Amino acid sequence: MQDSSGESDASDDSKIRHLRSMPRWAGIAIFIYATVFTLSYAKSFFVPVVLAFLLTLVFSPIRRVFDRRGIPSALTSLIIVLSLLITSIGILGTLSLPVTDWISRAPEITAQVRDQIGEISGAMGGLFEAANRLNTLGAPGDDVQRVVMAEGGYATDIAALVPGIAAQVVFTLVLLFFLLASGNMFYEKLVHVIPRFSDKRRAMTAIRDIERELSRYLFTITVINAGLGIAVGTAMWAVGMPSPIILGMIAFLFNFVPYLGALAGIVVASAVALVSFDWVGWAPVVGGIYLMLTTIEGQIVTPYFVGRNLRLNTVVVFLAVSFWAWLWSAVGMVVAVPLLAALRTISAHIDGMGGLADFLGERHSETETDEESDTSET
Repeated sequence: MQDSSGESDASDDSKIRHLRSMPRWAGIAIFIYATVFTLSYAKSFFVPVVLAFLLTLVFSPIRRVFDRRGIPSALTSLIIVLSLLITSIGILGTLSLPVTDWISRAPEITAQVRDQIGEISGAMGGLFEAANRLNTLGAPGDDVQRVVMAEGGYATDIAALVPGIAAQVVFTLVLLFFLLASGNMFYEKLVHVIPRFSDKRRAMTAIRDIERELSRYLFTITVINAGLGIAVGTAMWAVGMPSPIILGMIAFLFNFVPYLGALAGIVVASAVALVSFDWVGWAPVVGGIYLMLTTIEGQIVTPYFVGRNLRLNTVVVFLAVSFWAWLWSAVGMVVAVPLLAALRTISAHIDGMGGLADFLGERHSETETDEESDTSET
C-alpha cells in the first residue's frame, strides 16, 4: 500500500512539474484564442462599447474646455450626443434615397452592366447570352416572379438589419453621454487605485497623451476625409456624373477604412459611370479621377497633416484592418486604425513595451521620437 501510494505521489509530482514546465507561449496562445472568440461571440455588445470609448476620447477635450467655462458636463455631453445623432440621421437620410432607388432598379442596372461589358468583350457577351438562354427555359411568369422575389429579398435583408443597427447606435450614444457626463471620474478612480504617487503621475500623463493624440488623429482624419469628399463630389459633378453629392459622401465615409475604402470607392464610382454613360470608356476615366484624388490624399495631404508619431506601420495597418474586418465587419475596419494608434501610445508609456511602440510606428518614427524626448528633457 505504501509503495502504491508513493508511486501515486511521485506521479502527481511529475505531472505538476510537467505543467509548470509548459512553455509560456502555450498560455499566451490560449489567452489570445479565448479573447478573439469572446470578441467575436459578443460583438453586438463590444462594438458599441468600443465605439463609445473611442468617441469619448475624441470629445473629452471639447467637454473639458466647456467645463473650464462653467458649463455643466451633462449639458455639454447632451449637445455633443444630439449633434452626432442629427448628423448621423442626416447622412443616412441623404444616402437612403439613392440606395433605395439602386435596390429597386437592381435588375435594370444588372442588365445595363451586362450590356456594357458585352460591348467590351465578345466572350463575355457570349457567356451572358448562354445564361439568358438557360434563364428563358422556364415559363415567363416564373421568370417575372423570380425577379420580384429577388427584389423583395434585398429589401427584406436590409429591413431586417435596420432594428439591430438602430439599437447599437442608440446604445453607443447613451453610453457616450454617460461617459462624457461623468467628467474625470474614471481618471480619479484610476489614480485612487494606484498605490505609488510616481505611478499615479505617470498613469495620468499616459492617459492625457492617449486622449490628446487620439483625439487629434481622429479629428484630423475626419477633416481630411471631408475635404476628400468635397473634392470627389466636385470632380464627379464636373464630369457629369449623377448624384455627385452622394458619391462625395461615399468617399468621405469609405476613406475611414485604409486602402480597402479607397478601392471600394473606385469600384462604386466606376460602376455608376458604367451604367450612366453610353460610352464605356467613362468608367476607367471616372475611376482614374477617384484614384488620383485618393492618391493625393494618401501620399501628400495625410502624411503632411498627421504627425509622424501618429503614423503607423503600413503592413500592420493592413493586417489590422483585415483582422478587424473579419471579426467585426465594416465597424471593425473603421475602428482598426484608432485602436492601433491607442495601442502604440499606450506602449510608449509602459516600461518594456517600447519595442512594440516602435514596431507599430512608421519607418524612422522611433528616431524622431527619441529626438523629441531628448529635446524635452533638455
